[in-house]
Parts: sequence; structure tokens; C-alpha cells
Amino acid sequence: MSVIEILKEKFKAEPFARELGIRLKELEEGFARVEMEVKEEHENIFGYAHGGAIFALIDAAFELAGNSRGEVSVALSMSVTYTSPAKRGDVLCAEAREVNTTRKTGLYEIKVRNQEAKLVASCSALVYRTGRRLEE
Repeated sequence: MSVIEILKEKFKAEPFARELGIRLKELEEGFARVEMEVKEEHENIFGYAHGGAIFALIDAAFELAGNSRGEVSVALSMSVTYTSPAKRGDVLCAEAREVNTTRKTGLYEIKVRNQEAKLVASCSALVYRTGRRLEE
């Protein structure tokens, strides 16, 4: 089984992503696209998508892209800027792209857009590569 297939299976079984309704749409080495429809349970006290729900979507894309080279990788840092509110019914899409990779780290840019392609959030994130291979 390929690394991409392993990651797809692992993500399908991930309880947190499943609970939030995060769906994997595309995965290849150094890139991942996931999406989530904003529902009532994702709302904050003002009726918009909670920053934590948007962050979870960002983190799912980052998790997949960061591990797509087959080495177990964990987050070192993530810096998120929220640019526009999202509301119930919006379908948010997060795309994580590898910007730079070294033997021990990987830098990723993640953008979240709504169904109208409006930017909702932007993130710069760094992974640490542990040296352990994904189970094959």
C-alpha cells in the first residue's frame, strides 16, 4: 500500500475529523485539500464559525500534507490569520501546500476559502519530521 493510501485510510478512521464532518477531497505528496460544511455545532456565540472549528480544518489539511512523504511528522508551530467570517451553510475548503522541506522540517501554507472562493483564513505551519516511517 502506498503512503497516500495509508494516509487516506488513517484519516478515514480519525474520530475527531469524522466528528467535525471534515472530508478529504485530494491528497498527493506535499499537498492536501479537505472541506467541511459549517453547521450549528461549529458556531461561536455570535453565530459565525468558531475559530477552533476553522483551525481544526486547517490542522487536518496540514496533518495530511505534512505526513504525505511517509515520515511521521508533528506540528512545531502554526500561525493563523482569520480574514473573513464564515456562517452556517458555508462549505469551507482548506488547501495545504508544501513550501519548503528539509531533512527534519517542512514548511506549509494553508488557505481556507468558502464556496465563493473568499479567503476565510491563512496559516503558515512548520512540521518536525521524527524519522519514523508511517506504518506500511
